[in-house]
Amino acid sequence: MASFSTTATLDEPQVSRGNEGGAPPIFGGGDDGRAGRGLPNYPTRLRRARLGLLVALTPVLMLFVSFTSAYVMRQGLPTWDTRTNQLVHDWIPVKLPALLWVNTLVLLVSSVGMELARRQTKVRAAAVSTQPAGPAPAGAEGKMPWLTMTIALGLLFLLGQWMAWKRLAASGFYVATTPSSSFVYLLTGAHAVHLMGGVVALLVAGLFVLLRRPVTTRSIVVDVAGWYWHFMAALWVYILCLLEFAR
Repeated sequence: MASFSTTATLDEPQVSRGNEGGAPPIFGGGDDGRAGRGLPNYPTRLRRARLGLLVALTPVLMLFVSFTSAYVMRQGLPTWDTRTNQLVHDWIPVKLPALLWVNTLVLLVSSVGMELARRQTKVRAAAVSTQPAGPAPAGAEGKMPWLTMTIALGLLFLLGQWMAWKRLAASGFYVATTPSSSFVYLLTGAHAVHLMGGVVALLVAGLFVLLRRPVTTRSIVVDVAGWYWHFMAALWVYILCLLEFAR
């Protein structure tokens, strides 16, 4: 028995637009934050970058939590003195240099400058992402004095930390002098290493400005670096209070 079949061709799906059809809309955005073909828009990219920063900060936070636990527990643990064959408490509080409080002020001022830089780039990126397609406004290519100030103050803070360590050494407290001095160098040194990572991130953000990268890309880099910098400032205040009042 013969069988008959028909073939039909299917056109691309159409969306009703009055009496005419059209291709389905494509949502997304490019580097300028406007709609693009399949690329995430500026708010989506910003949320993803912040989520990545949160994940990256989690092990840093856990590291300093473990340092805090070891610091508190070590204060009450006695050690065996081989000379007297007795358990003795060898925890000798370290008098912190007054320079550390000056460094704290420098870091807090830099955090204020970082917040101003972050908001400045965010306003520019929001203005660009809401505009129709076309060239970015001339104001979006402006300089970023607040970012420059933050970088300078961050480097000044690191220099101040090095000077504070020199003063500790001059007063007779080295890394291995006492358990308390070891923790002072450990906590302040670990923070300085992580802060140098923040300075590198700020330098990258400044390079993006000099290379005139898209405004939204610069905004995301500055935003992530800004929140990291705020975290480092808050962490330093916590470390200083721990060393000053929990000894």
